Formats: sequence, structure tokens, C-alpha cells
Amino acid sequence: MIKPVFWKNNTLVLIDQNALPGIERQVVCTHYRQVIAAIKDLTVRGAPAIGVAAAMGAALGALALPSLPPKKFQDQFDTICDEIEKARPTARNLFWALERMKSCLRESIGAGALNPAGELVKEAKRIGVEDIAINRQIGQHGSILFADGDNVLTHCNAGALATAGFGTALGVIRASVAQGKKLHVYVGETRPVLQGSRLTAWEMKKEKIPATLITDNMPGFLMQQSKIDKIIVGADRIALNGDTANKIGTYSLAVLARAHRIPFYVAAPLSTFDFSIRTGAQIPIEERQADEVTHFRGVRVAPKEMSVYNPAFDITPAKFITAIITEKGILTKPYLKAIARLRKGTC
Repeated sequence: MIKPVFWKNNTLVLIDQNALPGIERQVVCTHYRQVIAAIKDLTVRGAPAIGVAAAMGAALGALALPSLPPKKFQDQFDTICDEIEKARPTARNLFWALERMKSCLRESIGAGALNPAGELVKEAKRIGVEDIAINRQIGQHGSILFADGDNVLTHCNAGALATAGFGTALGVIRASVAQGKKLHVYVGETRPVLQGSRLTAWEMKKEKIPATLITDNMPGFLMQQSKIDKIIVGADRIALNGDTANKIGTYSLAVLARAHRIPFYVAAPLSTFDFSIRTGAQIPIEERQADEVTHFRGVRVAPKEMSVYNPAFDITPAKFITAIITEKGILTKPYLKAIARLRKGTC
């Protein structure tokens, strides 16, 4: 199984996703600021993977703290978490993981733990293990939505590389294939960083799942030709009403899917849901640096001093989403009620 983020000998080991598909190499982080840099520069990306990396980065920070009274240790750990939080603004999983780490420390101190940093390491590793199990549950739930022979379009990378392993949207595809269903995957290239052509295509080749790479401006034509049966994507944050933030270009696909009466599915763990916001209008959208658009692999592809707008995500309104697949089951409209039940654990 592809494991893009894991703990080894008190270090965080990452697959360098900027080097793929040409070079398969690992990056070893020994300091939490190295983790912050890896999150910012997309060495590690994908909402669940960012959450796991953030938790393990916080654990690295805790290990480096000197022996301190509990209150001072907690204050310094909170400062480390606050710094990691600023790495990227949209993915809810990052904030969820750090909230869980802070809660773990409070409980450990309250229980009189002699080695709070050790407890934080255990918690970070637990988050990683749980993420893989959650992805497999998402895969099993979502697989019932796919039939033998389906042509499936996916956007960006919501596979093993975007998680601690297995994947969310691609996890559903993997689970379906494991059941003997013959699926064919259309992989959208996902400009400007090409997570589809570099990462999803790489995973499909690794898994020997039949796939075809297409450019981002081809899906409408393929839908018009009845060559796409289903669409499935991941998510970076989901509001209480089901509005979903995902890689830029997702909204366009959802609108096209509605026009062509094609089911549009979102696969995401509970940690992606933001229960503090009611609609997608409240989701912060990260705007990334211009050179992701003006350059590729260091080569300029646009005129110098060209104005650039580079939002990393867009918001897909809940009305365009056929179902949201979680580890607790499949949510359908009305999402406000379905997510309320999910929050209460009665889904």
C-alpha cells in the first residue's frame, strides 16, 4: 500500500509529491518547521494527509521541548500548533488534527502523565492508523454506488497520496475494483499543479486500474458523448449545509454533471466537516503564488509581469452534489439534516 506520511524513529517520513511521477523519494522531517514547509510547498498535500502530517509535526515539536512544568509545556505546545495552523487555510483536517492533539495533551496533563510528549507521539500515530481504517470504510460504503463497467471521472488527487493510505475518492474506486467491478477512470489533469496527471495517474498505474488522462477542458465534451457515468471527488472542507470546498475546477464539473444528469459524489471523512460554519461562503479559500500558473517545473510559460489569480479551491453548492460518502455511511439531501445526524452520531 502507498503510505505517503508515516512516523519512523521519532521522525516524520513523507513521499515527496513534488517529485512524482518521475522520481520516487522520501523526505524525512526532524523538526516541526520542516513539516510546515512541506505542507506549504505541497510536498505533502490532500486534506487528510495534511491533517496527519500536522499531528505528527506537532508531536515533533513536543519532543523538542525541554522539561517544563505542565502549564508551561502546554503553553509552548499550543504555540507550536498555532504556527502549524498557519501553513494552509482551507483544509479542515489540519485544524481538526491539531485540536485533537491539544485535547490529548490536556487530558494527559490532567491524568498526571509523566511523559506528555510521548503521549502526543502515540496520539499522532493513532491519527495516522485511524485515517487508513476510515478510508477503507469510505471505500466500502461508496462502492455500492458504482457498477461493473462504469466510466468514472475524478479530479485532483484524492487517493492514497492525499491520505495516510488507501484514499477517499480513489479509495471508493479501489474498493469497487477489489470487488471485481471493471471500472475505467478518466483522470482530469488538474491545473495548475497537475495533481491528476502527476499523482492520480501514477496511483492508477501502480494499482493497474485502467485509466485515461484528459485535460481540464475535456470533461464537458466527454459527458456530451455519454462517455462518463459517474464523477467522484474528495473534499477539503464541508459546511453544515453540504457546500463543499475542493480543488479549483470541481464546481465546473458539478455544474456540467447536473446539465448531463450524471451523479456527482463527494468522498470525505468526518474530520473534513466543519460544524462551525453553515454555508460554503464562510470557507476560507487559499490563494497560492503566481508562479504556479506562470511557470511549470521552473520554466516560464506566461509573459513576464502578467497578472495572475490563483485560488487553490472553489466551492461546490450542495444542490449539485448527489451524495456525500463518509466512514459512517452515505449522506443524501437534505444535507443540513443529514449532517446534523452525522454530528450527533446517529447517521
